[in-house]
Amino acid sequence: MAHIKIGDTLPSFQLPDQNGKERSVDSIRNGKNLVLYFYPKDETMVCTKQACAFRDSYEVFKDYECEVVGISSDPHESHQKFSSHHRLPFVLLSDTKQQVRKLLGVPRDTFGLLPGRYTYVVNKEGKIVHIFNSQFMAQKHIDEALKALKNE
Repeated sequence: MAHIKIGDTLPSFQLPDQNGKERSVDSIRNGKNLVLYFYPKDETMVCTKQACAFRDSYEVFKDYECEVVGISSDPHESHQKFSSHHRLPFVLLSDTKQQVRKLLGVPRDTFGLLPGRYTYVVNKEGKIVHIFNSQFMAQKHIDEALKALKNE
């Protein structure tokens, strides 16, 4: 499994969004900055806290000309309910076969039980400028992403 690292170009991929529509990461990014965050499961405590923190900071991300995209292996129907329930203003992509996790080399947690919680910050040129990993500090993903965008 190849691990993408800072300085690498984000590979192209497409997955279904919360409405079941195939979306390419390039068309979502569309020349903007991008925060791509991987999380284990819809409607679990830490994942909900993280999604709501991204939601609550969404306007700040917009100020940085940045799109936010969440990815988990939940099916798009689960994402649709999760997005609607928590009024998430950003795209959730469904990686049911974990193809994109494998493409980027997103590992499982320390014990191998849960899919890893990783956040990638991608600049307007499509280069990875920051990677953050913490399974349990949901808010820190938002803080780290904003700090990286400030430095871009």
